[in-house]
Amino acid sequence: MLSVVGRREANYKFACLEARKHCESLGIENPVCTVSNYLFPDSRVIAGHLQALEFLQENARKYYFKRTKMLPVSGAFHTSLMEPAVEPLAEVLKSIEIQKPLLCVYSNVDGKKYMHSKHIQKLLVKQVVSPVLWEQTMHSVYERKQGTEFPYTYEVGPGNQLGAILKQCNLKAWKQYKHVDALEDEEAEDT
Repeated sequence: MLSVVGRREANYKFACLEARKHCESLGIENPVCTVSNYLFPDSRVIAGHLQALEFLQENARKYYFKRTKMLPVSGAFHTSLMEPAVEPLAEVLKSIEIQKPLLCVYSNVDGKKYMHSKHIQKLLVKQVVSPVLWEQTMHSVYERKQGTEFPYTYEVGPGNQLGAILKQCNLKAWKQYKHVDALEDEEAEDT
């Protein structure tokens, strides 16, 4: 997986197409290179065959990528390369009782609220091979009628990546954001 921050003129689909063609020229059959995460405007994660990702890094300037970084992960998550995991996950989910959430929970598959337990089950399976629509989900979560206040948003745990993404997606919502580092709070209690 390759994290990419691009310029406005970056065309991620075209870059992926050319990376797949490059892989075909190397003899790779049915190469995969696709956007797997839509993080925030001008930021994507691209996943697929390693040769495709290396091609994109080497040609970053051509595709208007400002910054690229290989992610230390063990697979091309949220792509068709994860297809072998779909059926086993579906079988496991059939054995689990999933209830309708008591509060709003959004799916990264379509950026919309889960409606009922079967809907959750279906979309969790689909998520394995579908891109994460994080930016679109943020827009759904923070959609408001004009003049309506944004809710307080808390990010709990180490790091503030979700807050940084929220800031890029919706600056007004971000103004109601607070990061809570649970580890720092525990350490403060111990002293």
